[in-house]
Amino acid sequence: ALGLELTEVKVFQTGEDPSIPLHVLSRLSINSDLWHSSSDLEFTMQCLVPDFQQPADCMDFSSRLQEQQVCLERVTSSDLGLSGTIQVRNVAFEKQVSVRYTFNQWRSLHEVCARWHSSIPEKSGQGQVDVFTFFLPVPPFLLQLCSVVQFAARYRVNGWEYWDNNRGKNYTLTCRTHPLKMPRECEESWIHFI
Repeated sequence: ALGLELTEVKVFQTGEDPSIPLHVLSRLSINSDLWHSSSDLEFTMQCLVPDFQQPADCMDFSSRLQEQQVCLERVTSSDLGLSGTIQVRNVAFEKQVSVRYTFNQWRSLHEVCARWHSSIPEKSGQGQVDVFTFFLPVPPFLLQLCSVVQFAARYRVNGWEYWDNNRGKNYTLTCRTHPLKMPRECEESWIHFI
């Protein structure tokens, strides 16, 4: 389905149906629908969309980082989950950064550790900032219209704990439909687009 080389050869006997993974069948179904459509290829897909402005694009990003010691920088959504970056003030060498998240309004929660990515100078020029990256896996069955993912960043250093929870509102992403259009002449390269 992805154009890769075979890793195993399987010989099927007459009357024996091959087992086809669901993700391959769904792609074949999409291709079939597109084949019968007119002019432009148009479909919608569901994805998680932030209900907040990316913090790094806000004018008060530096002051929030100074005040909270930790601040989400940016988050992006893919079909596998959410990935993002967090900045923390370099108070001490030993530190722990994590992201706590929920799919059901905090009735249950999950937590993932963020990984150190790089160190950069603070915009004020008075110290260093460490950048951490994180990935939150989002199972496809949770991607239904209007489903919500909420999260907050936690920073532990020198026996203290600091949070960035979007000023008490949590960072929230909502599943919405996103229309995609593709010119008809691109249909041969459709599998590469997926």
